[in-house]
Amino acid sequence: MITSVQNSVIKEIKKLHQKKFREQTAQFLVEGHHLVNEAHLSEFIIDKLIIREDTDLPGWVEKHNVLYVTDEVFEVITQTETPQGIAAVVNKHKFTNKNKGHVLLLDAIQDPGNLGTIIRTAEAAGFTKVVLGKGTVDPYNDKVLRATQGSIFYLPIIQADLTEEISKLKDNDYEIWAATLEESTVYHKEEVTSFVGLIIGNEGAGIAPEFIEKADKNIKIPIYGRTESLNAGIASGVLMYYLQTSFAR
Repeated sequence: MITSVQNSVIKEIKKLHQKKFREQTAQFLVEGHHLVNEAHLSEFIIDKLIIREDTDLPGWVEKHNVLYVTDEVFEVITQTETPQGIAAVVNKHKFTNKNKGHVLLLDAIQDPGNLGTIIRTAEAAGFTKVVLGKGTVDPYNDKVLRATQGSIFYLPIIQADLTEEISKLKDNDYEIWAATLEESTVYHKEEVTSFVGLIIGNEGAGIAPEFIEKADKNIKIPIYGRTESLNAGIASGVLMYYLQTSFAR
């Protein structure tokens, strides 16, 4: 039982609250029974479990390296308002699945809740990869992780230059669709005749002009009420499901 918040291992775990340490260690921290269980069921490797004293545990816990800690120590680690007494340090994972399918390209999505929702929806909609362009929030941010509800463990998420990724997709016979109001067509009037790389832009500024120029089609979702636009998470969900259900394989 670790009883001191000054314990060196606890200090290292707490550093994972910061992006630079997540990048240095290639690890991240998840909290709560659901996310920890999803990590356990996935191909990701759990480096260590952190268990608060007097917490009810699942039967598979002993298969991992377990640290038992006091309530005070767990409070230092946790970032949630109502912690459930279980957390895990997880190693980042490189997916080897090369299945071809629709790809989501995100240009500077900054809201953690939006990004988490988008990743969750992309996995549910059967997309095969999510590419995070410059300016997009870290996918291993605790708020993003919670919003994914574990989907991050089952879908390749990469951080890359969107210009390079768009070129690669075009070389592999993908069409590039940009969700923008500029010279665009209502999305359901476009046929889906190939796999698509779908670009979703920043919540306020939209897609950067250099990416719109590379798109084969510009599409929009019609607005029937008085609101000016849809939330990025909602808009991406509408478009991803259209692409997946309309593609004639």
